[in-house]
Amino acid sequence: MDALLARLATEPAGALKTRVHGDYHLGQVLIVQDDVMIVDFEGEPSRPVEARRAKSSPLRDVAGMLRSFAYAAQTAAADVSGRFPEAAPRIGAAAEAWRRLATDAFLDAYREAAGDSGVWIADAAARDDLLRLHLLAKAVYEVNYEANNRPDWIETPVRGVLMLLDEEIAGS
Repeated sequence: MDALLARLATEPAGALKTRVHGDYHLGQVLIVQDDVMIVDFEGEPSRPVEARRAKSSPLRDVAGMLRSFAYAAQTAAADVSGRFPEAAPRIGAAAEAWRRLATDAFLDAYREAAGDSGVWIADAAARDDLLRLHLLAKAVYEVNYEANNRPDWIETPVRGVLMLLDEEIAGS
């Protein structure tokens, strides 16, 4: 794990920092008629104000949204599987397929929107590593949060951490 973190924490050439939302997830996105609004730009409430105001990689918010897709998929799968236990494997597979589709669509839209901007990291491998670092940081933060506040939900972030570690092993 230390070697993984050291590799991922290397700052990519040309990476810029900017102000970020800091607590970006599906609950912060409102759809009203034909418009989308992003709300609550205060950042993570548990962090000090100085940390919430600090500039960071925009991929931190991207990671937050991707983790939110995992929560949505796993929460829905658990709820529906509780009602239809005989279909639990199919429900879980469908939820995971939705998570992958939502992730791919979000990342494609992000690439299209940010691709010509100064926040875009041209080196795809470096960009992917930085996103993985933010995904891992978010999932580890969630493990701690769920352990302290909602222990029944801890499976979701633990799965996220394990998935990232499995991808790293598979890519080695």
